[in-house]
Order: sequence, then structure tokens, then C-alpha cells
Amino acid sequence: MGLENRLKEYRARNNLNQSDLGKLVGASRQTISLIERGDYSPSVILALKIARVFETTVEELFLYEEELTHEKTKFND
Repeated sequence: MGLENRLKEYRARNNLNQSDLGKLVGASRQTISLIERGDYSPSVILALKIARVFETTVEELFLYEEELTHEKTKFND
């Protein structure tokens, strides 16, 4: 697991393409694409800038899911 996001959904709702969003937050189109695909985790500052553009919280846009199997095993020992 890892960092999941709803960035593409929010961009579509706001009629922004990846380049537009990149310009608004000071990132490249490629960076926005990598974030959407889950191939890159944004810095805290970039995540906050993106959330601000969409007038929402970082937690609404990004969700971190830890591997629950490891946690369950630890508690069952």
C-alpha cells in the first residue's frame, strides 16, 4: 500500500488539466502526473498548495494506507 490520492477527480471537477494545476502550485505537468499515478509522493508543502487550490484539506486529497497485515500480525503474537 502507500499514498493514494483523489487528485484527478478534483482536477476534473475544477476543469483543470495537469499543466494548469502545475502552474498554480509551482510544479511541472510531469510531477502532477506522477502524483496522480502514485509514482511520486508530494512534499508536505506541495500537498498543502494543492489542497489550497481546491479549497480542501490534504487528508481529503491524500490517503496513506499502511500495510494492515503487518499490524495485525504484531498484535496477534
